[in-house]
Amino acid sequence: MKSSIIWKLILSVVIVGWAVLNLLPMEDKDFDEFILTRATANQADYQAFLERAEERVNDTTPLFLAIKEQAKAEKVDLYHKFYPDVDLVLVKNQDKRNDVIMNVLYEESRGKLRKGLDLAGGVAFTLKLKDQPENDQVASAQLKEAVRIMESRVNGLGVAEPIIRPVGNNQIEVQLPGLDLEKNPEAADALKKPAHLEFRLVHRDIVPGPGVQAPLGFEEMVIEDTDREGNPIEEHYFVKIIPEATGEIVDRAFPIQGQYGGYEILLNMTSDGGDVFADMTRKIAAEDKARNALGSGKMAIVLDGKLYSALGLNNGQPITGGSARITGTFTQLEAQELANVLNNPLKFELEVGEKYVVSPTLAADARDSSIEAALLGAGAVVVFMILYYLLAGIVSVASVGLSVIVVLGVLMSVGGTLTLPGVAALVLTIGMAVDANILIFERMREELSAGKNMKNALAGGYAKAFSTIIDANITTLLTAAILIWLGAGPVKGFGVTLAIGIGASMFGALVVSRFMLEILVSLNLLKSVSPFSLLEKAKFTFLAYRRPAFICSWLIVLAGVVVIWTHREHILGIDFRGGVEVTMDFEQASKPGLTEIEQLADANPDLGEIQPGYLSMLGSDKERLKLQVDLEEGRVDQVVAAMQKAFPDAQLVKVSESAVGATVSDEITFNAILSILVSLAGILLYVALRFELGYGVGAVVSTVHDVLMSIGIFVIVGQFFGIGSGQFTAPMVAAILMIVGYSINDTIVVFDRIREELDLRPDMTLFDVCNYAINRTLSRTLLTSVTTLLAALALYIFGAGVVTDFALIFIIGIITGTFSSIFIASPVFYWWHKGNRKHVTERHLTRPTYEWETTTRRARDAESEAKS
Repeated sequence: MKSSIIWKLILSVVIVGWAVLNLLPMEDKDFDEFILTRATANQADYQAFLERAEERVNDTTPLFLAIKEQAKAEKVDLYHKFYPDVDLVLVKNQDKRNDVIMNVLYEESRGKLRKGLDLAGGVAFTLKLKDQPENDQVASAQLKEAVRIMESRVNGLGVAEPIIRPVGNNQIEVQLPGLDLEKNPEAADALKKPAHLEFRLVHRDIVPGPGVQAPLGFEEMVIEDTDREGNPIEEHYFVKIIPEATGEIVDRAFPIQGQYGGYEILLNMTSDGGDVFADMTRKIAAEDKARNALGSGKMAIVLDGKLYSALGLNNGQPITGGSARITGTFTQLEAQELANVLNNPLKFELEVGEKYVVSPTLAADARDSSIEAALLGAGAVVVFMILYYLLAGIVSVASVGLSVIVVLGVLMSVGGTLTLPGVAALVLTIGMAVDANILIFERMREELSAGKNMKNALAGGYAKAFSTIIDANITTLLTAAILIWLGAGPVKGFGVTLAIGIGASMFGALVVSRFMLEILVSLNLLKSVSPFSLLEKAKFTFLAYRRPAFICSWLIVLAGVVVIWTHREHILGIDFRGGVEVTMDFEQASKPGLTEIEQLADANPDLGEIQPGYLSMLGSDKERLKLQVDLEEGRVDQVVAAMQKAFPDAQLVKVSESAVGATVSDEITFNAILSILVSLAGILLYVALRFELGYGVGAVVSTVHDVLMSIGIFVIVGQFFGIGSGQFTAPMVAAILMIVGYSINDTIVVFDRIREELDLRPDMTLFDVCNYAINRTLSRTLLTSVTTLLAALALYIFGAGVVTDFALIFIIGIITGTFSSIFIASPVFYWWHKGNRKHVTERHLTRPTYEWETTTRRARDAESEAKS
């Protein structure tokens, strides 16, 4: 076997193997059952210990806490006695070590494949403002700030899929998928910390002791530490009450491993903060020198009123490097959580209010039908590829399947959560991911038609498709990078997922497919690419219809914009506008089904949007119905009356109602729009540098066209024809961003072929070159559209709820993207250059070098040398 095949095979096995390890085990284990058999030492003692711990279990003390309490009471070292196999950085203090062990074991019991609130439910709790401002505007501003900070703490990469929103005028609600507050009630504690950081001076001369009063302007504070044996010790200091600086001088905080074990927090200052910190330490150093007492002056680091460090200066030198450290006996988890809250500090305190369990937000039948639709869509793509490309299709399906595993593995490694719209997006990604393989296969077909054997056709196909694949993926990757940079919440999360998907699909097409095809060719098993030929010799003069196609499509866009504007009050759902949450008690034996409630809303449009769900307080089996309705005046009473009439046996009684804020905040919406605009500017710049400015203008115009047309048609068919809801919910943001990626990819493929044909066919006019390039890529364009449409149609026809709308707008996006790459992007490029090919070649900033050109150039050089 050739070395080129071996290294691709090894790389593929390593990457896919790593991804699989990140996905196993997939399902959660019940912690109470998991812990019964987890010990790897002293089994008999362990069972007896668990029995004693179980005696502590009650409604407020789950087994998780009971084990920790029992270990503390008996002074049992859980690590050394029962769990010596756990990979643990040494923590000296036994109680703290036991806490770390229990947190590690709790994580072990959880499956790697995290399901979202819609699929599996989760937990929720409210965080209240501890000191309610008298001014409502101040309270509202604090709630907005709290939502933003909680989003950053919980969802740093945007892939955790929480729900965080204001409730009423003094609290926010946080819903988290995959957690169990009954088993691990401490999970919410880290979120409420304000992370108020202060740098204070320590009194030089007076030390706390019996009968010693604190000097004026100072207070006594204590550092809690451990000695070499892990025993707790305390150091007392008088610390100045007024700080010299606050956490505003800190840019970022990072957990790092300490010099003597354990973890510390590294604080990197802002540029101005570094100067402030340097000035503070210079004053300390100057006074040390004046007193001839190096190290006597100390800087205290105080976080949320607790003293963590009181450090002197090394050799009396000021700290000018722009960084400092918070030392202490931190575990890795504590250091990570502390760094997280320091990077997202609050200026006010919060306290945990209610804690409750939330049921899956999708009805079981809707959830099952949508998952079946997703499987059907993926299966349709698989069947089509195998029927059309036979053995090469099997290779394509295998590489895409492995790419999906890699995507899931990477997502789970960064704390990703799988929701039903996420499953739908993954299925659509499968349809799009085969594009690179189709591009390669169609290029191989051209090489075979030119008379090459299969081995040379494979090499030539990859060589000629490589530039197109790279350009198409880099433009999409540029969009993903900008979404990560400027986006927030789900927009940033989509950017992360998109970037992972691009990397995985390129890995699948350029590495996995390549080595599989090389093996088949070397064994003489691959005789042809496909027995079918779709429009291989098409000679349509597309540009002849550019004016009517351009005018008609932009008239549709204009109509869509008008409808969007006239229906702007009705097209944004509760996710964007907020609403009212109504809580109702009911007869537990006659629980209304989520599907039945949704059917009631569908049958009565005058009730507006209704989002039903169930919750139960921690430690209670009694469920309550919660309904989120829109803000229309009188809507709550209207919905409650309709519910009581529709479900008389349930004996529904309204318990409470409160205003809830939008889950997609104004900031997220603004950042999404800003990210798209900056992405378009980035695409224009990249394409202008890589191709030429006219290509960039064509790509940007067609992308804007596709987004506006897709949104407009979605609203028109929903509002006037009852196809889809015509209303935007949170997952629709991702659907629109997917359309951006699809549109760019489709356009770049056509433009790359136009650029290539301009070099290869100097005798053709620009009009003919554009038509020829579009015809040569037409089979690939249609095949990619078909595979993606198969997946999207399955989701639309057999899916339910938001998946239907998600699929519908993407179906529209596929059609508009295919249309625009032919009738918008190429004509704009043609008009930009006034139909003159010389205008194009004179403005090329760079020109690609194709692999097949090397041989041609050598032949020309040899011929000219022979003539001379």
